Amino acid sequence: MPGRPSLAGRSHRVSRPAVRMGGGGSALRVCADHRGGINWLSLSPDGQRLLTGSEDGTARLWSTADGQCCALLQGHESYVTFCQLEDEAAFTCSADHTIRKWDVRTGQCLQVFRGHTSIVNRILVANNQLFSSSYDRTARAWSVDEGQVSQEFRGHRNCVLTLAYSAPWDLPGAPCAEEVGGLLVTGSTDGTAKVWQVTSGCCHQTLRGHTGAVLCLVLDTPSHTAFTGSTDTTIRAWDILSGEQLRVFREHQGSVICLELVNRHVYSGSADRTVKCWLADTGERVRTFAAHRHSVSALKYHAGTLFTGSGDARARAFDARSGALQRVFRGHAFVINCIQVHEQVLYTASHDGALRLWDVRGLPCAPPPPRPAAPARSRSRLFSNKGLPPHSPQSLRSPEAKPVLKGNGISSKSRPAAVVISLANCLEDTSEEPKYTSFQVLWNMSFVLHTLSFLSEGGGVPGTGGLTHPAWACPSPGGW
Repeated sequence: MPGRPSLAGRSHRVSRPAVRMGGGGSALRVCADHRGGINWLSLSPDGQRLLTGSEDGTARLWSTADGQCCALLQGHESYVTFCQLEDEAAFTCSADHTIRKWDVRTGQCLQVFRGHTSIVNRILVANNQLFSSSYDRTARAWSVDEGQVSQEFRGHRNCVLTLAYSAPWDLPGAPCAEEVGGLLVTGSTDGTAKVWQVTSGCCHQTLRGHTGAVLCLVLDTPSHTAFTGSTDTTIRAWDILSGEQLRVFREHQGSVICLELVNRHVYSGSADRTVKCWLADTGERVRTFAAHRHSVSALKYHAGTLFTGSGDARARAFDARSGALQRVFRGHAFVINCIQVHEQVLYTASHDGALRLWDVRGLPCAPPPPRPAAPARSRSRLFSNKGLPPHSPQSLRSPEAKPVLKGNGISSKSRPAAVVISLANCLEDTSEEPKYTSFQVLWNMSFVLHTLSFLSEGGGVPGTGGLTHPAWACPSPGGW
């Protein structure tokens, strides 16, 4: 039916009462109104609302005061890949190739942005402009008020995943900063990042050096430095004005999935099941946060505590200064895709379709860690993911829940091999749209679903060569 959200690829709905959880974490509320996995979670600048985007084709607004759903945003014709919440408006993008702007008070759709010819992966609202990235190999700039494309950025040879923007006033040392209208940085599965002049649409610099897809990107505007994380297991720092590669961070043994930049420290979450903290200015590793049983899919630093979300369906809290594990938050049934923290509440969004609110009172509210003395330079080489220890069955799911995921008519409980092959086909050639779910969720789910298949079939799955392609560098349970 036109205008109705597509429920293709939706997950089993999980709904259970809030309970006291082990490890010191208390679940205040479980919000399971979505009928599909949650792909992204955004917190408004004023901290009063949350926005979730889901596989069920809808987005929902939640009040941080009481955890209640205050608006249902319906209109997309396929799953919602990403969302951003501002004080007065909400923005969502979807596999239906469109972006929508919503009134946060009424839940009404105010504007539909049309122009992309494939899945829209990410959006970014800044300086009264909307930036978007897509599987159609382009990024675009839009007028927030008019809904029209103001610039198109063409040049990537494969899908554009991640975005960052530096406004003109953040570039005081750059020549003609006002004329170029700021700089947009994009990361792609073609292995490059590009720096674009927003006003002209010209490519200012192409950042070459990665040998795998660029999955994540953060920007340090005062120093004009971009940090990119890739499936080649490295993080690289770049001067976005000159295009020079400044340094390479080489110690991860798996793809770098997420990055967080705080107080001149870079935190990186990886498929090798660790988070590492690095000095942004030197590239030296300061500490490693272990204890994860699966890939680290989300990071958030807050008041001296580093929160992580993982493919093992658990969130964790670490002391950012010492690296000590402080709490484990159990209850989700599948991979945690996004986390946010507001005041004394941790919000976790998962592919099980649930938004969970956790009490984080009692965690120390330490000031940002001082810059430690730089350790001796690591001699570790650029590792591959080959030979990582196998995942245990207990690391895949919370013991309290057993997920049944449905996508393309296939249940991962009854036919995990078929699901994995479907995922492999999507990942093998990223120039084609994924038919199952969003890129981020495909990436995280591939680990879990392959392991489920490995356990149920007693070995590897024929035909999953796409998941072992060097560009994806997934950890292998016992070898694929």
